[in-house]
Amino acid sequence: MESLVPYITKHKNRFINELVELLKIPSISADSTYKLDVLKTADIIKTSLKQAGCDTVEICKTEGYPIVYGEKIIDSKLPTILVYGHYDVQPPDPIELWDSPPFEPIIKTTEKHPEGAIFARGACDDKGQMYMHVKALEFMNTTNQLPCNVKFMIEGEEEVGSVNLATFVKENKEKLKNDVILISDTGMIANHIPSITTGLRGLSYVEVEVTGPNRDLHSGLYGGAVANPINILTKMIASLHDENNHITIPGFYDNVEELTDTARAAMAKAPFNLEEYQKTLAIKSVYGEAGYTTNERNAIRPTLDVNGIWGGYTGEGAKTVIPSKAFAKISMRLVPNQNWETITQLFTTHFKAIAPKAVTVKITPHHGGQGYVTPTNNIAYQAASKAYQSTFGKVPIPQRSGGSIPIVALFEQELKSKTILMGFGLDSDAIHSPNEHFGIWNYLKGIETIPYFYKYFTELFHTK
Repeated sequence: MESLVPYITKHKNRFINELVELLKIPSISADSTYKLDVLKTADIIKTSLKQAGCDTVEICKTEGYPIVYGEKIIDSKLPTILVYGHYDVQPPDPIELWDSPPFEPIIKTTEKHPEGAIFARGACDDKGQMYMHVKALEFMNTTNQLPCNVKFMIEGEEEVGSVNLATFVKENKEKLKNDVILISDTGMIANHIPSITTGLRGLSYVEVEVTGPNRDLHSGLYGGAVANPINILTKMIASLHDENNHITIPGFYDNVEELTDTARAAMAKAPFNLEEYQKTLAIKSVYGEAGYTTNERNAIRPTLDVNGIWGGYTGEGAKTVIPSKAFAKISMRLVPNQNWETITQLFTTHFKAIAPKAVTVKITPHHGGQGYVTPTNNIAYQAASKAYQSTFGKVPIPQRSGGSIPIVALFEQELKSKTILMGFGLDSDAIHSPNEHFGIWNYLKGIETIPYFYKYFTELFHTK
């Protein structure tokens, strides 16, 4: 394959500027206030795919936000790669913790990104990583080096559970038919240590509501005689872990995949500096389930975390009330073999059972998905490994991720396709957090590496 480096060097500023313009749009799928911005982003992706070389591009309507579908079919006898990504982003809250406005992208250098990083919501998750594939196609199409067929499926609801994508996939199996699915929505160990994500955790996300009295009450007149929903909710949440940080929901661990000592030893070979990890996060020590290392806790073990909690008076100054209601949002990251719907039901049953009679409890499931483990003995993994070797000069390390892409398991179920996860972000890129960013070097390295995957996958496909 003709080297991408001269092409990337020539078009570097344009590649960066196009991404910056995309990042200016607040395509927040969780907040209907931004509906027009989400739809505008879909239109921009459609135009970008056309300009990159797709022969067919369409906006596919769903019950929610649309899916942008594009394809370039050069020969039905050649393999087909389906690229998946998403154009929606997380809410930027808390805004006050951003060093610069989340939708006014700026480029600045950091210790880990000496060549500069783009700071904006969605920079790494997933606009920057998704757009690498658009630019990679542009290179292959412009230089007449596209070795196989390609399809794109870019959705606008990943950050809210991909509910409508599941329906779209089930109803469009022929349109989406492929030989492998390629996704960049994960990360790698470090810029000098490439890695391929070989596992994702599943997810169960719920909202809980605890109600006491029928209205807010004077805490002096009623305090001590009427149940305080916030007090009770915090006690209930605290009881969900024992002294070893083991989750106490009955049946929660029944189907948890237990890795062998050999597999755990292989995981331990991945470079990890505990002191640097703590320094980066400004924490005094790590914390988690007893008996497991930090890397195991955030990759191969299930978790339960409160993502938000509120109730009562939270404004400036004092207001002495016993609130009528208290709320919390709770996510459970799951490992392979744990069914997210089963876990949601186990949580619901247990949480209601531990509530005192003085309150009522309402559980609202939001979304979820299954965990996924991708094989390392197929041609897709081999092609990805060779691609990284071509551009990084090193064999990538297989690594499980603690994150979730719930739709991946459905892809295999409905499309009968394996997924390869080629991420170029870093753990320090602050996805879902204030000051999210994506390294310029990483962005361009992704554009450089992806075409090699096409090349090697096509070659291996014909020799399998």
